[in-house]
Amino acid sequence: MITLYHGSEHIIEKPFYGGSKPYNDYGNGFYCTENPGLAREWSVEEHRDGFVNCYCLEEKGLQVLRLNDGQYTILNWLSILLENRRFQTGSMLAREAKKYILSRFSLPYKEADLIIGYRADDSYFAFANDFLNGTISLSQLEEAMFLGKLGEQIVLKSKKSYQRLKFIDYEPVDADTWYPYRKKRDSLARDRYFHMDRDGWTKGELYMPRILDEEITNDDPRIRRIIY
Repeated sequence: MITLYHGSEHIIEKPFYGGSKPYNDYGNGFYCTENPGLAREWSVEEHRDGFVNCYCLEEKGLQVLRLNDGQYTILNWLSILLENRRFQTGSMLAREAKKYILSRFSLPYKEADLIIGYRADDSYFAFANDFLNGTISLSQLEEAMFLGKLGEQIVLKSKKSYQRLKFIDYEPVDADTWYPYRKKRDSLARDRYFHMDRDGWTKGELYMPRILDEEITNDDPRIRRIIY
């Protein structure tokens, strides 16, 4: 059994399968974390309090896709993000990059009962967009994943996983207390990203044009498996 937390403006005793927004990181699903502090931050807005809902989940017997376990790369994560989130691919490079990543790095993630992986907060979403447009290299995108320390999210994807989820309790969350933590986490990531060395291309680095030209695939040893 694992304990999960979900931050929301509502008390949710029985999550409804198929009831979430389709444009989340990993598509339709119930998004949770094992970190109650992060759930508190996610539950509030600047002038709105929230709730942290606590659940237990029997993981045994579920098909789990662990994007951070060393089998997969950050480009596998990005392929799922590209399929579900709305990216502004205004440049020809970004459009070709999106098409290439979806064709070469996609995973059968829809078959999983649970997905465990990075959380694409607004700042991380901007970093991924810069990578598609050739502004930063792959290693810089990997480095940027450390910046906000957003941790992992656990997403329930199947009816089977929803049926295994048991509501335990809820906790009211005060926005005046927890929104500053949320804002600071995002601001810190953006500030560190701004001060990261992004001037000019670094020889030997994998920028998006090079990935396209060399037709780099998922088994290339230059792509790191373990990000954090």
